[in-house]
Amino acid sequence: MLILLTIFNSVLMVTGQTLWKLGASGKEVHSLSQLLRLFLSPYILGGLTVYAFASVLWIYVLNKGELSYVYPIQSTAFIFAMIIGATIFKEQLTPSKIIGVLVICLGVIIITRK
Repeated sequence: MLILLTIFNSVLMVTGQTLWKLGASGKEVHSLSQLLRLFLSPYILGGLTVYAFASVLWIYVLNKGELSYVYPIQSTAFIFAMIIGATIFKEQLTPSKIIGVLVICLGVIIITRK
């Protein structure tokens, strides 16, 4: 169960950061009023809300598990970020990105085996 909660936390983190990127993309910030307007955009506020929930969940996970066990599982965020980058932001998937994520997956599998 702890593994699933940690992976869910990774999904929440990537979701929050994706909302931040959507909210910040193409925005120029040259003044305090522009910065305030950026922070009050629905995407940024939504991302902050999701990230706050992820932080509460992360504290729960840290309370229940060993840091050296759960923290590497957080690296699944790289997998989700690569998928989001390719699908939503149309970023190029290179062989090195794919191999890197496969190595991360292997590391998570090794760490979570008891």
